[in-house]
Amino acid sequence: MAVLRLIFNIAWFVLGGFVMGLAWWIAGLLCFISIIGIPFGRACFVIGEMTFWPFGQEQMNRRSLTGQDDLGTGAFGTLGNVVWFLLFGIWLAIGHITHALACFVTIIGIPFGIQHLKLAMLSLTPIGQTIVAKA
Repeated sequence: MAVLRLIFNIAWFVLGGFVMGLAWWIAGLLCFISIIGIPFGRACFVIGEMTFWPFGQEQMNRRSLTGQDDLGTGAFGTLGNVVWFLLFGIWLAIGHITHALACFVTIIGIPFGIQHLKLAMLSLTPIGQTIVAKA
């Protein structure tokens, strides 16, 4: 199973993972310009790393994982997601959807297109989410 995951991750990296991972990291660097954006920037680098090698990882709501509320899963998290959506989220989602459509052209690319769609959904509202390894 680990070998298959490695093969998928290498193919993913070539078929859009590298470009979208860089887009996440550039968004993270832009977030670091202001002090308020530092938590957003940190999240961009974590999600960007997942974007480089997504197979074997998944996103999960922190409230579901820990059973507790925190700053990102409450009202401030919702406000942060609205700001994120307007500044970066929509553009990253468009990038992932574009790559997904390109991957769906071939049968072999369908798993990669599905992964791009998952990342597009994550890019719309990343605050309050965490990345975990699949069991």
